[in-house]
Amino acid sequence: MKFLLVAGARPNFMKIAPVLEAFRPYRDAHEVRLVHTGQHYDARMSGDFFHDLGIPEPDVNLGVGSASHAEQTARVMVEFEQVCLRDKPDWVVVVGDVNSTMACAITAKKLGIRVAHVEAGLRSRDMSMPEEINRICTDAISDLLFTTDRGAGENLLREGVSPEKIKFVGNTMIDTLLRHIGRARELPLPAGLAGQRYAVLTLHRPANVDCEDTLAGIMEAIGGIADRIPIVFPVHPRTAGKLNGSSRHPNLRVVEPMSYFAFLGLVAHSRMVLTDSGGIQEETTVLGIPCITLRENTERPITCEMGTNTLVGRDPARIGAAAAAVLEAPPPSPRQPELWDGRAADRIVELLLHEHPLPC
Repeated sequence: MKFLLVAGARPNFMKIAPVLEAFRPYRDAHEVRLVHTGQHYDARMSGDFFHDLGIPEPDVNLGVGSASHAEQTARVMVEFEQVCLRDKPDWVVVVGDVNSTMACAITAKKLGIRVAHVEAGLRSRDMSMPEEINRICTDAISDLLFTTDRGAGENLLREGVSPEKIKFVGNTMIDTLLRHIGRARELPLPAGLAGQRYAVLTLHRPANVDCEDTLAGIMEAIGGIADRIPIVFPVHPRTAGKLNGSSRHPNLRVVEPMSYFAFLGLVAHSRMVLTDSGGIQEETTVLGIPCITLRENTERPITCEMGTNTLVGRDPARIGAAAAAVLEAPPPSPRQPELWDGRAADRIVELLLHEHPLPC
């Protein structure tokens, strides 16, 4: 069989790397090609990840670059259609919830190619999030839906998805974390930092960074937390130009985007993480690092159920109170949700090759 595996943005690479590795023993019998859409095209946002995660150079790079959601999605669809027509794959495997995920799924499905979605069924119930639209559209048309937890499967069943399409396999991003955490922990911390004596901040969602007043309120709360503990802030490119001096605090260290290993090591040794990311909520759960999520909702409620993640929204008082509670309590123990055992990618490849072969 022929498989096209699609990655487009930094979180995708963490999820696709173990799937590529799990296919390795079968390469003599099956053709597996990696397509990079180029949605994240900056080396700091993608190139470093290929090196760190041992991902081979993509077989195809669509090079779509940055644009509006509509334009970027359209570019991916136009370019990916040509790849599908040329390669004639039996399966297209997409991961996550970025524009590339939805665009390649729709393109493949309209060409009669079967689609598998890795990390299916996650729902925030917030339709103002582009990622939620991407998730719903991709899941609605996929032939196989690989879920990270049982709650995701329940979401799909409520939406009318046939049970036989839903496969609970675990979390491929955690496959990547468990494989590399030892190496990441061995890296030296940035000068002046000591383990468990600093926090980490990430911000990139439009709802948090595009409104000047909202961002100012969040950064006011961050300044209050920085009065008590140093904070390292790797700045996402979309956030960098919007800070307008609000990041000036002697205890807030603003740094460039970091490589996967450097960032993972930074998080693993931290006292807590403040973030609006999705994947970091899962990584901190497995690492046992308190996570304060600067959103009103999450598509990963299992992280809250495990007790490591707290939703606080954008209210400065709630942010400050949650951070104070973390600093005054003992660190939580690491948590391992069901099947987050480092073998999710093996289960995915086994299902694709043996339980769902080509129809006669």
